[in-house]
Amino acid sequence: MTASFRDFEHEGWTDPAVCASYDDLMAGVTAQSIEPLLDGAGVAPGQSVLDVATGAGHAAAAAQARGAEVTGVDFSPEQVRLARLRYPALRFEEGDAGRLPFEDQRFDAVVANYGVLHFPEPERFFGEAFRVLKPGGRLAFTVWDLPQKTRLFGAVLDAIRIHGALDVGLPAGPGMFMFADPSVSRPVLAAAGFVACFVTPVPQTFRAASGEMILRTLKTATVRMRGTLQRQQDGSAEAIDAAILRALEPYRNAEGYTVPMPAILTVATRP
Repeated sequence: MTASFRDFEHEGWTDPAVCASYDDLMAGVTAQSIEPLLDGAGVAPGQSVLDVATGAGHAAAAAQARGAEVTGVDFSPEQVRLARLRYPALRFEEGDAGRLPFEDQRFDAVVANYGVLHFPEPERFFGEAFRVLKPGGRLAFTVWDLPQKTRLFGAVLDAIRIHGALDVGLPAGPGMFMFADPSVSRPVLAAAGFVACFVTPVPQTFRAASGEMILRTLKTATVRMRGTLQRQQDGSAEAIDAAILRALEPYRNAEGYTVPMPAILTVATRP
């Protein structure tokens, strides 16, 4: 068992198989947030932008396409390797969101597409984002909406609740959906010094050609969900799988599945 939530996340996101599966199976939905994310951050030509938890570098590349000067940072050397391979003209560095390796007031915008829910201490990241932003600069980040709205995750959690156990000994960490609630995010951002906090939903869909693809996504392209599913007692896995697909049956069509997976976009400004 890993010693801490950070160790658990780091171990997962340095696994080449997990990184490759995430980019193959989840990027189709997470990429739907990128343009709203950059719009919220006000990314424009000539601006300096920091993309935190850059992953394979897709948001960083989209910011560069707008004419921005972009740096991507991730705590996973494997993700940094993939980002450099995919976007060799961009700058990517290995670094921790809670200790960003950049000087004060360097960036016009800081963005994080689904990174915050993986941070062991999100408040440290918000403080670091405030530090490296120029006055008037914006922080923008996305997280998943609540599980009753992100139906893929809702189906998984309900199935485990009925047929298995949610407490399987994973290291304790911040709630995966805590920053979907503006009453949580606004005071935390205000405590870091930010003002003008704006929160809005981003409609998105997850598309899968088959039920097998859905289960493969959950078991190979995630870290927390994968860890929870892997640690279920013998005999419950098949019941959980079947319950997940039953819950998602209303979203099945001739092409496969089209599952609602909305995001929450939060934007705040350094005064």
